[in-house]
Amino acid sequence: MDGENPEQELEEQLLEVEQALAAFKERYNQVQADRSHQQELQQRREELHHSKEPGRKTELRHIQQQLEELELRLESKLFSWKSLKEPFWMAVRFGGLGVIIGWLLK
Repeated sequence: MDGENPEQELEEQLLEVEQALAAFKERYNQVQADRSHQQELQQRREELHHSKEPGRKTELRHIQQQLEELELRLESKLFSWKSLKEPFWMAVRFGGLGVIIGWLLK
């Protein structure tokens, strides 16, 4: 080892996994909110296409701009399996290690 306590190293790696999971959850929630907002805007756009409201062209342009921004955000990667591979295997490895240590201590 590089002089670190194995327990300390385990704690640091678990903390990294927790942080990666928290970031993933945050991004997932953002994507869900963006998709919902996108559906609302598309519905409003359809309503405006069939109406004769004054100022509808301005609102249509504004809605179209918002939809384009949402599409850009949604096109960005939610996650890549490569970025999750290391934290996943760390969780499996250390989760299994925790079970084994618990079994041995019992």
